[in-house]
This record gives sequence, C-alpha cells and structure tokens, in this order.
Amino acid sequence: MRTPRVWAASAPADYRLTVDRSGVPLARGWLWLGLIALLGSGLFSVLLVLARTPGVNVWLPGTDFFRTALVVHVDLSVLVWFFAIAGLLWSLQATAARARWGWLVLAVAAVGTAMMALAPFVDQGLPIMANYVPVIESRWFLGGLLVFAVACTGLVAMACGDWHSLRAMDGGAVLRFGLWGAAVTAAVAIGALGASLAQVPAALDSKTYWEMVFWGAGHALQITWTLLMLVGWLWLAQAAGAQVPLSARVAFGLLSLALAGIVVTPYAYLAYPVLSVEHRELHTWGMRAGGGLAILPIALAVSVALVRQRVIADDARSLRAALVASMALFAAGGLIGMSIHGSNVKIPAHYHGCIVGVTLALMGVVYHLLPRLGYGTPRGRLAVSQPLLYGLGQLMHIVGLVWSGGYGVQRKVAGSEQVLRSSGEVLGMGLMGLGGAIAIAGGLLFVVIVWRAMRERRA
Repeated sequence: MRTPRVWAASAPADYRLTVDRSGVPLARGWLWLGLIALLGSGLFSVLLVLARTPGVNVWLPGTDFFRTALVVHVDLSVLVWFFAIAGLLWSLQATAARARWGWLVLAVAAVGTAMMALAPFVDQGLPIMANYVPVIESRWFLGGLLVFAVACTGLVAMACGDWHSLRAMDGGAVLRFGLWGAAVTAAVAIGALGASLAQVPAALDSKTYWEMVFWGAGHALQITWTLLMLVGWLWLAQAAGAQVPLSARVAFGLLSLALAGIVVTPYAYLAYPVLSVEHRELHTWGMRAGGGLAILPIALAVSVALVRQRVIADDARSLRAALVASMALFAAGGLIGMSIHGSNVKIPAHYHGCIVGVTLALMGVVYHLLPRLGYGTPRGRLAVSQPLLYGLGQLMHIVGLVWSGGYGVQRKVAGSEQVLRSSGEVLGMGLMGLGGAIAIAGGLLFVVIVWRAMRERRA
C-alpha cells in the first residue's frame, strides 16, 4: 500500500549528507587550517585570560599587549576557524574541477592567516578593537587580512556555484541547501565589505572607521554562521541516533527564513548613508530576524529528538555531547543579549555564548566527519568530555562576565583599567578567569583528540 502524499510530506526526514570523494583531499586541507587557527587562538587566549584575572594581570604588560592578543585571538577563533570549517563543508560537495581550484584558494588563505598571526611579533601596530573584525594597524596584519579576504572571496564564489537540485526533497537536500545558503550570505557579506570600504570616509578616527567598515559585513556573517550551526544541529542529531521530528519541507522553510534575512543587508546600503543610525539599526534588525525565526523551531525539534532517544551508541556520545553543549551555550548567549544595557562586559558575554555555540556545533561536525575523511573515529571518555568541558568553561566565563557587568565593569579593558572596586567585581572576574582557563583546556583538548584521530589514518 502506497503512503499517502500528505504523510510523506510531513514525515521526519533523514538528515544525512553524502560525501563526494573528489573533495575529500581538499576538505582535509581546510581542516588542517582550521586546527592551526584554533590552536593559535588558544595560545593567544591564555594571554587574554591572564591579562584580565585579578592578582595575575599585574605581572603582565600593559593594555596594548592585552588588546593586541585579543585582536589575533578573535580573528583566528572566529574569522579563520569558521571560514576554514565552512571551506571543509563546501569542499565535500565540490566537483573535481572546483576542487583543483580550491587548492589555490586554500594556499592563499594559509598565507593570509600566517601573516595575521605573526604580525604582533614582526610588525607592531596600534590594535583597534572594532566589532566583528578587530585589526592591528600595521602593514603586515592588514596585508594578511586582505590576502585572507581574497581567499574567502574565491572560496565563497566556488561554493555559490555549487547548486544542487531540490527535486528530491529529502534531509540531504535540506542540508545542502543550508550550506549553499551560508555561501550566499557570505557573498553578500563580502559585497557589503566592498561597499563600506568605498563609502566610509578615511578621515574618520581609526576606531570609528574600522567599526563602520566591518559593521554591515559582520552582521551578514552572523547569518552565515547561524546557517552553518543549524545544518550542524540537524546533522549531528541524526548522526547521534536521534530522529528529528521535522519534515524536509518544514526544515527547508525554516532555513529559507534564516536565509531571507540577508536581503536587509543590500537594502541598508541602498536606502541609507553608511554612517547613518538607520543604516546601523537595519543591519542589527536583519541579523536578529534572519536567525531568530529559524533557530527556536529547529532547537525545539532537536531537543524533542534528544529527549525521546532511548539508545545511544558509543560512537555517538561525543556527537550528542557537542550538540547539547552547542545548544546550551547558544541559548545562554541569546538570553544574555536580552539583558544588555549600555557598554559593559555583558556584551562579550552575549557574543561569547553565541559564537561558542556555533563553534561547538562545528566541532561536533568535525568529529562526525573524521572517519569520512579517512581518519579514525574519536572514541572514549575524552571525546565525550571535551565538548562538555569546553562548554562548561565558556559558561563559567560568560557568567563571570555577566556578574561583573552587573557592577558596570567595562568591556575590552584589562589590568588596572578594569577598576575593580568591590569584592563582587573581583569574584565575577575571577570566575571569568577560571572559566576561561577551563575553556582553553577544552579547546586544546579538541585539537589533541582530532590529531590523534588523524594519526589513525584509514585512507
């Protein structure tokens, strides 16, 4: 007896993504770049945590040291890591011809990353704490950032051209659409960056200039990372053995809503001057609308799937741990964002929660993909504990920041500039330091686990 068409349309889908073998070698290359960026970010974060931990920061150099380390930490852990893992995922769907060009793009990205990481040691400059993409005003760093941007443009252009038919509306098609949508939003972000560079007056002071240059592109990229995270949630839930109660059509509609938020970006440039308040607010509204409409329904569906799951295979425990930690951190970041008033350390607490939520989802996807890339499978207690340790550390980190933010501790300061007057402020920042140290250990443990799995090469 044939299944009625209406039931077929509402039945839960199988959210798995096939791997094209022609793109596997290139995907491995992007994975290496991502791991190196994450390792470098972890090393710089050690300096960051020490610079803001009461009782320890007095032994470290001044504020410029803190801010320089912060610039490199943010750009490696967000910009390079996210684009590297996006490159890994897009490469898995690339044709043989695009994969050949992809090696050139990867080489250019590696050169840009190396220049940015080495800039503080070979070409010192003024660190500018602009939102989304902080910079160091030196030729070496800005040159590296430009080289990396060129590589990202090539990567995104290839991914945008990798359109797959949606005639067979199944879970795999939904995930491919989500990855393609992430590439489209990244392309819009690159276009926004070009428009801002052309319109923002160079006569502005450095902080305002770089803030406005990256404002539009930074907000657009948040939709890119959100789409990658949502693809990761659906994929990880299925890989962990949970059945997500969403049909392919419903999931496609939700991801389409997230993608639709990107139309606000070009409209903001066409409707208002780039320095206007309306222009800035439109980007913020588009970012919230783009992700908010899709995140809650998918998060609820994945949560239901996890609660209903009765049997968990040993190989799936690390995937489930990464998924749960990702959703918890992203939810914490979102809730904190609703309580922000003024400029204090609640702001970094908000974006740390959301960004780490994305990072944990991508870590889980890497765990799942390792055997499909020809490497070993992460197993054992370490693989299960790593995302929980990383998530717990980051949760302590942001709770400490929120605690201190309640006392008005300002953001992007360290050492004596923190002006910690009360025991509550000191305890809050101390919790932040302890959580940051635990998170660093969890992040470095991820690199160790992946490295061990890569040594157990299968193909």
